[in-house]
Amino acid sequence: MKYLLSVYQPQGTPPPPAELEKIMRDVRAVDDEMRTAGVWVFSGGLDSPSTATVLRAKGGDVLTTDGPFTEAKEYLGGLTIIDVPDLDVALAWGRKTAAATTLPIEVRPFYDEH
Repeated sequence: MKYLLSVYQPQGTPPPPAELEKIMRDVRAVDDEMRTAGVWVFSGGLDSPSTATVLRAKGGDVLTTDGPFTEAKEYLGGLTIIDVPDLDVALAWGRKTAAATTLPIEVRPFYDEH
């Protein structure tokens, strides 16, 4: 079963360079551990919400808007997709990811229509 581990990034100033370097080192270590365990499918960080473009279907047309759809104190800053047997294993990887990033992690299964 595939799970999405969403990293929620707070708005504002990033951590100081030395702290950010440690966080990124810890994140790479968890990422490497996932690859070694054979559960890693994909991961990546996202640029700031100000770089987003929102497309919205309305009245038979698609409207384009710059920036995020909503104002928020947190935004989706990155994601990892894992393929694991069950929620307990996904939560274990989510805990490791939260500890490495020092940020909230949402663990959510992909919809399975079978």
